[in-house]
Amino acid sequence: MAATAAQLNSLEISRKFQLLSITKIAEKLGLSEDDIEMYGKLKAKIMPAVYARLKDKPAGSLVLVTAITPTPAGEGKTTTSIGLTDALNRLGKKAMVCLREPSVGPCFGVKGGGTGGGRAQLAPMEEINLHFNGDFHVVTSAHNLLAAMLDNHLHFGNALNIDERRIVWRRVIDMNDRSLRNAVIGLGGHANGFPRESGFDITPASEIMATLCFAESLPDLKERLGRIIVAYTYDGKPVTARDLKADGAMTVLMRYGIQPNLVQTLENNPAFVHGGPFANIAHGCNSVTATKLAMRLAEFTITEGGFAADLGAEKFLNIKCRKAGLKPDAVVLVATVKALKFHGNVKVADLPKPDVAAVERGLDNMAKHVENLQSFGLPVIVSINVFSTDTEQEMQAIRARCTKLGVPVATSTHFAEGGKGAVDLAQMVIKTVEAGKANFKVLYPDEMPLLEKIRTIVQKIYGGDDIVAENKIVEKLKKFEEAGYKNFPVCMAKTQLSLSADPNLRGRPRGFVVHIRDVKLSTGPGFVVVLLGDIMTMPGLPKVPAAEAMDVDADGNTVGLF
Repeated sequence: MAATAAQLNSLEISRKFQLLSITKIAEKLGLSEDDIEMYGKLKAKIMPAVYARLKDKPAGSLVLVTAITPTPAGEGKTTTSIGLTDALNRLGKKAMVCLREPSVGPCFGVKGGGTGGGRAQLAPMEEINLHFNGDFHVVTSAHNLLAAMLDNHLHFGNALNIDERRIVWRRVIDMNDRSLRNAVIGLGGHANGFPRESGFDITPASEIMATLCFAESLPDLKERLGRIIVAYTYDGKPVTARDLKADGAMTVLMRYGIQPNLVQTLENNPAFVHGGPFANIAHGCNSVTATKLAMRLAEFTITEGGFAADLGAEKFLNIKCRKAGLKPDAVVLVATVKALKFHGNVKVADLPKPDVAAVERGLDNMAKHVENLQSFGLPVIVSINVFSTDTEQEMQAIRARCTKLGVPVATSTHFAEGGKGAVDLAQMVIKTVEAGKANFKVLYPDEMPLLEKIRTIVQKIYGGDDIVAENKIVEKLKKFEEAGYKNFPVCMAKTQLSLSADPNLRGRPRGFVVHIRDVKLSTGPGFVVVLLGDIMTMPGLPKVPAAEAMDVDADGNTVGLF
């Protein structure tokens, strides 16, 4: 979040803007009241018939927004995505933004909400950040229904011959709660189930969240939910949600969750917010349905991949684009002076202090991300998200390196100025897209062995020397392949704070190896999750959670949120 307007409270800014009725926003997209299902005056879901009606219409241009390796606070991809969308509309282009839904856990933890900030944000900010239209709730409920039906099956005789030691389905909750990472359930005697070890993940890490993001219809959703593997039998055969007869009820719970959510920017431009997988522990992209629908309703669709380009962008390109048949036209790489100094080994407390030499040291990180994105055949535009503490000398160092790399660079002040502050970036995006130089290609072929797919990402994207995998991991991957999953892409779960799997390695680390801790199948969305380093699928709260500053005043207004 750029500090050019740090003195302004994002929630207060949001409340001062005049928002349009969601029916007026729908009209901008050529949609009628019959095409939307209203959730109050400012939010709506798109009716399934709209997607079916428009799916064969020619698609507009797709622009991905990603970032260099961030500081713990993030570098402003969401504000850049929103500011760019507003700027494109200012320039007469019909543009909309497609983003993920915020998780409540990080909102009350350290990262804050997921609606942008300053004058580059989505509205209604409070409602989007807190429960929104219930999508996270239905994912949580469907996930835990499956867990309950699994344990119920065990309780009433285990007709499927499930090996209780090979149950792979945990429970989820949308809150950072480290105490739930590991748990023993079923205590209290026979009436309370079979005692076994289990635990909770956070809802954005749920396989059902990822499944929602790839399903393009209710029948598709039901089929994907049905093939989710929850356990294995004593003779090693997989047990699925369909085997437990849970897929129908899960689809009932999620029937409205599959519909994209329509909201608006503060400049009254349309936005889809749908699906919320994290990018460090899941695939980090909004739903395929929302992206494809936006591309048929607008000339320019702006979307983002979570965290840095080695995480969200890599998964967007290698997983989402591969599976959905998407071909981006350009990539915006967000960089900040603060992050570059962070990768020049400056302490977080000292990041506001001018330090051109540190910026120059940190530019190797940006260069690696540019190199990675270009390897997908995509043109890259660097966007400097401006903070009030940045100096012209520091920004000039970035411009000089971009010139050397042969990539255009724009400075953006969208946080303080809204779309007006991203006009230069928007003009570069238009010019780049209209030049038509994108020649998108995925990093590895479908038929490459799973272990080699992992090695390819580590060597080509992270810059590592090799991977280290114990025999049990290698054997596990071989069994996945023998079961028919060789063509699955891999979804890497690792720290967002380094190109490597070690959060302490800043800049552009070299000479490192990456240890594979575990691998697991996600058959609903159709990929293999690879756990690296110490990454956790259930985060914890920081020492001083953001929740401590939140409250409701005497008039019922939220205070302290973002």
